[in-house]
Amino acid sequence: MLPDFEMVVHQIPTKENMKIFPLFDVHYGSQECMEERFREFVDMLANTKNAYAVIGGDILDNGTRNGITNVFRATMPPSAQKREIAKILEPARDHLLCATGGNHERRSGKDCDDNPLLDIMAKLDLEHLYRENMVFLKVVLGNQYKEDGRRTSSEYRPSYTFCVTHGAGGGALAGGVINRNERMGYALSGVDCVIVGHSHKPMLSQPGRIVVDNRNNKVSVEPFKVVVATSWLTYGDYAMQKMLLPSSHAPQEITLSAFRKELAVTM
Repeated sequence: MLPDFEMVVHQIPTKENMKIFPLFDVHYGSQECMEERFREFVDMLANTKNAYAVIGGDILDNGTRNGITNVFRATMPPSAQKREIAKILEPARDHLLCATGGNHERRSGKDCDDNPLLDIMAKLDLEHLYRENMVFLKVVLGNQYKEDGRRTSSEYRPSYTFCVTHGAGGGALAGGVINRNERMGYALSGVDCVIVGHSHKPMLSQPGRIVVDNRNNKVSVEPFKVVVATSWLTYGDYAMQKMLLPSSHAPQEITLSAFRKELAVTM
């Protein structure tokens, strides 16, 4: 397993815009999992040029004896969840940029030193893209070299930096979710977009940081985006028991421009 601070870097040799889809909180194996929609999403990902996904945890419901989940209500045991997820994701393996686990995967680590999402990534031969807690991801668009062999100027190869982490803490209300994740973003200098999940509330915000450029004696405001990913669950069971508010299923689409440094999010 590679350390969290070792960056994942992708060079995408394209002259077209690229799309990134956050893939969090599928909870495969839960009775509330939108399994058909999830399979349709993976099929779209596998068959769409310049479409990629970042995996952010709780892909499996992974109910354990010592966890909160009622293991008797699962549609299949955790071992089957792991096998099925690897099988579903296999056609889209070349479209996966990185992965990190969530609190549901960590249940196995706490109980028996098992890591089901790492096992899935290893099965897909993508173990090098996995980080345990947080992924620092860099994506560079465009060709590194011209046809004559000369190196392409960096201004024609825009690069984007992301922090991908599952998220933590309670978030019964939207304001609490945004506040917690924006606060983390302020600590991540140079990151263009923070992508989190966990709260099951799809949201987007764009705060800013004050940046002091000592080399050029300039002070400016640097915007960054916080994307809170959607879940793939219908409302019921645990959320209903705890009187959590229902949220909509709204997959986000992050578009990276190949022509200039420009990042847009739609949902």
